[in-house]
Amino acid sequence: MAGRMSRVFRGETTINFYGRRNLGFAASGLLLVVTIASLFAQGLNLGIDFKGGVAFEIPVTSGMTIAKAESAMKTVKVDSANAKVQTLSSGSSQRIRVQLGDIPAATVTKLQSEFATVSKSKVNDISVSTVSSTWGRSITMKAIKALLIFLLVVSSYIWYQFKEWRMAVSAIAAMVHDVGISVGVYSVLGLEVTPATVVAFLTILGFSLYDTIVVFDKVRDNDKQFAGSRVSYGDIVNVSMNQVLMRSLNTSLAALLPVLSLLVLGAGVFGAVSLREFALALLVGLATGAYSSIYIATPLLGILKERSAQYKANRGQLSLGADMTHLMQTGAPVSRRAARSGADVSMPTAPAAAAEAILSHPPRPRKKTRR
Repeated sequence: MAGRMSRVFRGETTINFYGRRNLGFAASGLLLVVTIASLFAQGLNLGIDFKGGVAFEIPVTSGMTIAKAESAMKTVKVDSANAKVQTLSSGSSQRIRVQLGDIPAATVTKLQSEFATVSKSKVNDISVSTVSSTWGRSITMKAIKALLIFLLVVSSYIWYQFKEWRMAVSAIAAMVHDVGISVGVYSVLGLEVTPATVVAFLTILGFSLYDTIVVFDKVRDNDKQFAGSRVSYGDIVNVSMNQVLMRSLNTSLAALLPVLSLLVLGAGVFGAVSLREFALALLVGLATGAYSSIYIATPLLGILKERSAQYKANRGQLSLGADMTHLMQTGAPVSRRAARSGADVSMPTAPAAAAEAILSHPPRPRKKTRR
């Protein structure tokens, strides 16, 4: 086990990532199908900032409970079936938050007074936030525009930096994949989507882009290194991903641990429920971002690149195991003839050894000629 970890640390692994690309595509495809089905079946649980409505925050005094808040809504004849009631914690103080859809202003006043009565508080202690549906639609459109502008800027940057449209297409596909799976988690679990969630989604896109560019940069370097040899692009992809595997793992773990502590300690131990949706979006997005850079973005780049005239002739040829080690050490692939004969190709063959290998039998003596 220690030997394997040391090989991962030194970038000496020979994992056939590109050869197993269909497994990654199948897993991602299944998750995206679940996402689409959930979006059609139940949609997203949009917060008050997106769909509009009224939110009340009631201080938790002696004897105040969620059940009493629901009883107050029934007294004022407000349907509590679609209301979202939750307890928020901030240090040693607690509040009960009640979110409702659009209701008349007179009903808002009556409900505020009833909440004050059941909680034994003053009316002014019950905070009320009202968001119109028009404002919610405006926020939604701004979020969509921000996402589209981000994708446009990112694709332009990658094309300019790498001078390769295939890399831009692959990176955008990986980011859409990451956001799609994160949205699917929110839809399946019924978590509330707030402006903070949109910020988390944009953060996810940034991390996914960073991890993908790290791999793409190594792919570009190896593409230049192997330019003079007949190496397939699948081999370039495999070599590059094995070389940056440890860096990707370290980056992902360094980003996931703080988010995990935010989710467990902040939302779980300290009761900051408002952090749960934000931290969960980051947790899922960072995990899928690390996954997609290896199993989505880079394999997709390999598929697109193999169809180009430069690599089409060697399409489908992969160096595995010892052959990949030889490729990483020498910069040249094992010849197909040497691979079939089982020759030792761990080190470059010396010219003398190569000449000796050509002679399969000693030379025949020359016959004496008659004078």
